[in-house]
Amino acid sequence: MAQTADPNKISKKKQYYPVTEPLGRYLREYDRAAPLPITYQDLLHFTDAYPLYDRWGQDTLWQTVVYDQSQMHEIYEGLTRIYVQLKSGGNESLMEQLSVQRVDYCTFGNSNPFRIRIVNLLNDNYDYFYFKKADASRIYGLELEHVLSPNRINYLVHGGSLIEEHIAGIPGDEFIKHYLSRPNLNKVRLAKEFVKFNERCFALLLGDMRSYNYVVAVTPDFEEEQYRVRPIDFDQQTYEGRKTMYLPQYFKDNNPIVALCIKWLQPETMKQYQNEERTLLFRRIRAARYRLKDLIDCMRQDTISTPEKVQQLREELARHHHLDEFLLCRSMGDIVRLQLKLMVRHL
Repeated sequence: MAQTADPNKISKKKQYYPVTEPLGRYLREYDRAAPLPITYQDLLHFTDAYPLYDRWGQDTLWQTVVYDQSQMHEIYEGLTRIYVQLKSGGNESLMEQLSVQRVDYCTFGNSNPFRIRIVNLLNDNYDYFYFKKADASRIYGLELEHVLSPNRINYLVHGGSLIEEHIAGIPGDEFIKHYLSRPNLNKVRLAKEFVKFNERCFALLLGDMRSYNYVVAVTPDFEEEQYRVRPIDFDQQTYEGRKTMYLPQYFKDNNPIVALCIKWLQPETMKQYQNEERTLLFRRIRAARYRLKDLIDCMRQDTISTPEKVQQLREELARHHHLDEFLLCRSMGDIVRLQLKLMVRHL
């Protein structure tokens, strides 16, 4: 596992791709589609906004938005209904104990999401969910993560709106900054997890896993801690043309963890962990083969990137795998299908 600088510049503003009818049918078939009382566009009608600072007084790049009194009740009630729909299948008897405490808007990055903070009035416990513009490539990323990773993803789609459950964990950049040097950190376990995460991203062709686009979930074990690295941003699912965009090890933000992997793991051990992840991937493919086929069939006939990026990625993967079959791929879906096939071929 090598350290290097950022592989290339990511597209400044990624194009959004609408949900096509085949993908819409897939979402309905697997209970991802649901009518929503409000839309993403409705949330854009805020009247004021002010910066949101963290507990150390640093600007989070999120803004807390304010709505006109005439709109606020309708919007907050709609957001509460959506949360209940996402978490409890629409059991509205739970709505009385829930309240929207804050709506935040992020102007940083491509997706410009809204983050909604919901509080339980009975015990003051709070939770978050996200309201985003529906983008086909992002939806494919969410679904591939749900089907082929150890992580489950909860989301809903309606028209041009996408609702996502909050993924709990320590943001990667914060983990590197504040946790990596802690004396009780199990460095070998963390290194193992990052190697497996790197392998999984490459197999699924999930790009842009720089440190602020994933979280580290820490679970106390009976002796020490276990770690899991989970992506939280799926905007770059099979979108960029550079192969290195799909390998987290090549982002300079991740250099401290890459250095830890090099220090604590032998090359043979890294290969063992890569093989373990491919074996698990193979088992997930077999367990969900019909659902995965339906998804990949949609993806193969869909447009989720530019022709130039499709050509670049198929050429780079053809060189990487020494396989000219990649040159016959006509879409990003074709490339994902062949990539998954190759990653588990030699088990």
